[in-house]
Amino acid sequence: MIRIIAITDDRRIVHLTSLDKLADYNVTWYWADFLAPSPEEVHLLGEGYFHFHPLTIEDCLYYLQRPKMDHYDDVHFLVLHAMMQETMETQEVDLFIGPNYLVSYHVHPRREIERAREKIIQKPHWETHGCLHAAYTVIDELVDEYFPTAQAIEDQIFEFETGLQEQNIQAKLVQVFEIRNKLLKLRKTVVPMRELVYRILQTQRIEDLRQYHLFFTDIYDHLLKLVEIVDSNREMTSDLRDHYMSLSTNRMNTIMKTLTVITVIFMPLTFIAGIYGMNFVNMPELTWHAGYYAVLGVMAVLAVLMYGWFKAKGWFN
Repeated sequence: MIRIIAITDDRRIVHLTSLDKLADYNVTWYWADFLAPSPEEVHLLGEGYFHFHPLTIEDCLYYLQRPKMDHYDDVHFLVLHAMMQETMETQEVDLFIGPNYLVSYHVHPRREIERAREKIIQKPHWETHGCLHAAYTVIDELVDEYFPTAQAIEDQIFEFETGLQEQNIQAKLVQVFEIRNKLLKLRKTVVPMRELVYRILQTQRIEDLRQYHLFFTDIYDHLLKLVEIVDSNREMTSDLRDHYMSLSTNRMNTIMKTLTVITVIFMPLTFIAGIYGMNFVNMPELTWHAGYYAVLGVMAVLAVLMYGWFKAKGWFN
């Protein structure tokens, strides 16, 4: 499906569904959005209408490409990443910035694209470089969509620190690693986008970019803030991981110490029981009428004395 917003010389907005109808209007600039295009519509990107470089069309069809910017004569090709908040998976959005047009290509419907279209419709940029304004709007919407994901992870860390005291340490460690995995996915999306926007700010190949330098700088600042949020949260999860691993190790040491104390207490008792379990004939204690009770009493007194000694040394603290 192709959706076209065209701005005419008399400052009217025209909605079209076919590129051929552009010839019926005096168009200052237009935005053609290719959403899940058919093979016939994909052909329009090449020899059918726009004559884009085959490598750019290949990047559109065989994704997921890393965010990047390529220049082909007067056409600038951008690969952008959109993020799905539910799964944190990335989807590719491609932009072709031409002299008087913007072409966007994406396989899946994106609400960022819809919001950008609404902004252009409500407040169009009438100048000849309006296509650059539309491209900025799309990139800004894509970057803004990263923030809810980062904030959701921050909220999860806060709830993890304050509301999960009833869970055992192993469950907490599993959750910490899940959060770190989410942060890694977010970072793998944000950092390449930051590098792309930095390249846009530094390039001299895009005309009229100077007028939008502050706009793209604002996007770059947002991406820097996102990277700082991700890195800060990764440090927090590292501290949480080390904390709970220390607790787990300390708990294991306490268990081993308790088992060791119990073993040491039973060692002399086992020794006494072993001696009187040999059943030699010449063992006078075996003929005592109260021998059984005397040995049990000695074993009980010995166990109590050893327990008191260990407790006095603080082994049960």
